[in-house]
Order: sequence, then C-alpha cells, then structure tokens
Amino acid sequence: MEHSVQEVSFHHEPGGKEVVQKIIKTTVILSVITIIELGLGLAMYAWPMAAGLKLFLKGVIVILSLAKAFYIVGIFMHLGDEVKNMIMTIVVPLLLFIWFIAAFLWDGNSWKVLRNTYHPKAAVEAPAKHEAGQQH
Repeated sequence: MEHSVQEVSFHHEPGGKEVVQKIIKTTVILSVITIIELGLGLAMYAWPMAAGLKLFLKGVIVILSLAKAFYIVGIFMHLGDEVKNMIMTIVVPLLLFIWFIAAFLWDGNSWKVLRNTYHPKAAVEAPAKHEAGQQH
C-alpha cells in the first residue's frame, strides 16, 4: 500500500491571496479612519478653538463614523455583494430606527420647553429638592 503525502496549504480556498489582500485593505482603511477620528477628537480638547470650528469637527467625526459603519456593514455583513433589494431591506429599517430616535429626542425637548414655559418653578424646584437629598 502506498500512501501519498499532500502538501498542506494555509490558503487552500479559491482566491486565497485575494482574500488576504482584502483583509489587509479593510484593516488599513478602518485603522486610518479611526486614527483620523481620534486625532480630530484629541485636537478639540488639546487646543482652544471657536465653538463653530468645534461643532464642524464634531460633524466630521460623525460623518467618518457613519462611513466606517457603512463600510463595516458592506464588508463584514457582505452587503456589498448583495442585490439592491436585499440592501434596502436592511438599510430602510435602520433609517427608520434613526428617525425614531430623532423624533423621540425632538418630542422630549418640546415637552421640556413647554413644561418650563407653563410651569417655570418646576425647573428651579426640582434641582433644589435633589440637592437637599429629598426623594421625589
């Protein structure tokens, strides 16, 4: 009986080198975006700057975070390779969820403003009771 010895390859799947290159590319892209976000965040606290510039930098950080999130979803959830209808079944509910959060925040702020308008002592009395250690 003869036994044949087969070579063991670490990349035995089809397109092994392409997969490794895709992983390296993904790691580099996500690392660069993260380093930029961290740099902008640290710059906001390291140097004094105008409120408008600080708000602009916060907006840039949010946009970079969203871009990173979409890239992660596209790569790791394989949505980049899916058909348009499949992508829409995931993206549309996500957008609705974001809209719900914005609507709840807007409604809560409206309620707070109306409460303070029609019952201004509520805004003043509540912290005073809390500071004195009284239970509500």
